[in-house]
Amino acid sequence: MDIMASTSSHLEQGYEKIVRWCSHEFRQRGREFHLEVTSTMREAIKRLRRRPELLTEALTFLSQTRQATLMSSFITALTRGGPSGLPRPIELHAHDPLRYVGDMLAWVHQAMAAERELLEALFGVANDRRMVGSVRVFDGNSEEEDWIRELMDLSVGKLCVPLKVRVQQTIRSQESSIVSYKIANLLQFYMLTMRRTIGDDALLSTTLLEITDVAYGVFYESISAQGRALLRVQVDINDTSLTPPLAILDHVQILRDIMGVYQSSFLGEEDDTEQVAGFEKILDIMIDPAIEMVISANEEKQRLRPKWDQPIYVLNCLSYIETVLEPFAFTRVKQAGIRALMEERVSSLIEEHYANIMIDAHIHQVAEACSSRATDEPLSRIPSMQHAELQAALRNFSLWLSSPDVVQSPRLSHLTVQHLHTTIHQTALERMARAYGLICEEVKKPANKYEAASTLLGSERPFGQVHLLRQILGIDDDDETR
Repeated sequence: MDIMASTSSHLEQGYEKIVRWCSHEFRQRGREFHLEVTSTMREAIKRLRRRPELLTEALTFLSQTRQATLMSSFITALTRGGPSGLPRPIELHAHDPLRYVGDMLAWVHQAMAAERELLEALFGVANDRRMVGSVRVFDGNSEEEDWIRELMDLSVGKLCVPLKVRVQQTIRSQESSIVSYKIANLLQFYMLTMRRTIGDDALLSTTLLEITDVAYGVFYESISAQGRALLRVQVDINDTSLTPPLAILDHVQILRDIMGVYQSSFLGEEDDTEQVAGFEKILDIMIDPAIEMVISANEEKQRLRPKWDQPIYVLNCLSYIETVLEPFAFTRVKQAGIRALMEERVSSLIEEHYANIMIDAHIHQVAEACSSRATDEPLSRIPSMQHAELQAALRNFSLWLSSPDVVQSPRLSHLTVQHLHTTIHQTALERMARAYGLICEEVKKPANKYEAASTLLGSERPFGQVHLLRQILGIDDDDETR
């Protein structure tokens, strides 16, 4: 019994000496930023694992020393820079918010990587050959991994406070929504990187998540304020142009830059649905006020200046917005909404344009009489459809067919998108050809009692021949189904 007691006493004394030696080493050498783990130190930790309470005591000294070391090194990097001033102090770049935040995050990320390498060496954990950026698996079955995660949390705990304060100050001081979005995206990248490498529950991961939420909150408030300011823009009553105003151009240009930043932030793992959902809120905040301004805010201008062509102006603005969105696949849902608005207005403009060219061609009343006759009275007995009036209308129609308006509409020439001009004009001309065909059919009917109907129709171009009219109007036979 005496031998066993003596052996136990000597063993405990040995463990005490190991603890004192480790504590001394951690206090002295732990102050080095890049601490080199010796084989003796590794063996000491291995022996102390048989006495968890003693291991905890030793690692407490390591944790306290590393906290102070990392904190001191971070403050030095911020204010003094490296040896001999190189690299330069991070705070020298405080005027450049993106670089300032990026340098701080890069320093913390590098420090985390070095700290993990130190702890893995200390506990003798073999490198898992995990690729950089890939997700680290935390299965909870490794005691060494639990120690490493706890010690890393304790080591960087003090870093989180100055990092959080400086980043939030930088975020809240930004006036540019583009810079705010770039900072938010940068924070999200590092947040995701940290969660992959140290886990979702790590202190640094939760801190970065909180800062990222603040950054996006500031950004969303910034673009919301821009949208509200856009709706307050006073419409220039004296401006007769039909192109998008400067306020819309500037607003959409900001959106273009933001979309470029978002597209460049893809990690290659997102599917189309995730890409669309990730930008949907931004599109709603920025596009909806622009559309509201284009459609609603200019109704007053239309009332005060009746000759100002609001339908053309609205189509030009919507076309410009859609053109900006088109290169970015993740905006397809919003593009579809804008196209639906455009199609609605194109349909309305086709009706209006058809009525205008029929009036200009002097066959509007004739076509109306043929298509909407309410009685069985012969057309030749209707005042506007008598022989002389019909012949005059056909003569004027023939003259109109020789005018430049057949090829191009002066009004539609103000559309900035050529294919809209072509679509609207060609569709209206197609309807005109069908209306002329109806006129010919009605005039030739014996019930309408026109004398020499064929001679009447053949006296002026297109001589009662619908196919000739289609050639003059430049309408393909394929368009007849429109």
